[in-house]
Amino acid sequence: MKIHAMIAMIIGAAAVTASCNRNDGNKKEEMKEKFVLAIHGGAGTILKKNMTDSMEQAYKTVLEQALNAGYNQLKAGHSSLDAVEHAIHVMEDSPLFNAGKGAVFTNAGRNELDASIMEGKTLAAGAVAGVTTIRNPISAARAVMEKSEHVMMVGKGAEEFAKEVGLQLVDPSYFWTKTRWDALQKIKKGDSTKTQLDHDQKQSSRLGTLNKDYKFGTVGCVALDNQGNLAAGTSTGGMTNKKFGRVGDSPIIGAGTYANNATCAVSCTGWGEFYIRNVAAYSVSALMEYKNDNVWQAGQEVIDRIGKMGGDGGMIVMDKQGHVAMPFNTEGMYRGTVTKDGKVEVEIYK
Repeated sequence: MKIHAMIAMIIGAAAVTASCNRNDGNKKEEMKEKFVLAIHGGAGTILKKNMTDSMEQAYKTVLEQALNAGYNQLKAGHSSLDAVEHAIHVMEDSPLFNAGKGAVFTNAGRNELDASIMEGKTLAAGAVAGVTTIRNPISAARAVMEKSEHVMMVGKGAEEFAKEVGLQLVDPSYFWTKTRWDALQKIKKGDSTKTQLDHDQKQSSRLGTLNKDYKFGTVGCVALDNQGNLAAGTSTGGMTNKKFGRVGDSPIIGAGTYANNATCAVSCTGWGEFYIRNVAAYSVSALMEYKNDNVWQAGQEVIDRIGKMGGDGGMIVMDKQGHVAMPFNTEGMYRGTVTKDGKVEVEIYK
């Protein structure tokens, strides 16, 4: 009996040890700091050797301003939607990012903007695509969600709606920046038959995409408010030299943006076609819901899927406990977080 008891104890101890080893990674993740807001400003070939000290500081300054703008909303008791909108406003108003003021140019020399927003409590969502006169597309996306019966509006119709609900409209010249204009001319001179993504170097004859522009910038934000509600938003100028009204993942709910209180809030940045085909943002939520993955596991799995297909980029993911994952498969991603007590951190490189 003693021998049998000893064997049972050994087997039991081994089982416990195995269980602990399996869960060790998850426990370590659970011990990580909890956040209330996270942002990204685009992922791509972002190398320190290509960045001057002053330019690096300029990016960090705007990212910090965006984090503080969102955090101040949460600190004042406002909703996660308010935090997302205010944080993205800061980046849309900066010429450094490919959204709003810093949007890239289409082949026709226009700036066509896309954005989407979603709240996790009700799964309400709104989006706009191909707009040219709305100063802050993220606000237009929110207006579609809250002031219409629709989810997405495009082009002139979206602009008419924005005017009707009182959003700030601007002349298209507001979005003109020399850096983005010069980038378009360089691409058109190099090969007028190809398009260029805003954030990488990879080439694909299949998609006709040539990436040489070192300017990055689709922006996004995820937030968790005092009521435990998640929200996510994404805003972009799309692809340099894009034609035929091309639209990427940013304004597509489930591809570039998704939020669900039961799982997570997600905002993506990268090669949009691959994010659409992988239903990237929703896939993260689905892995958490049906496979019981945590934010780090789910986010990385989706980025890995995109990479295997030939796409690249990154995403920010926040769960209902305030855990944040920021996986990406590029050389860098502009990103930042803020904790409940206001601790701000910004990173750029891998």
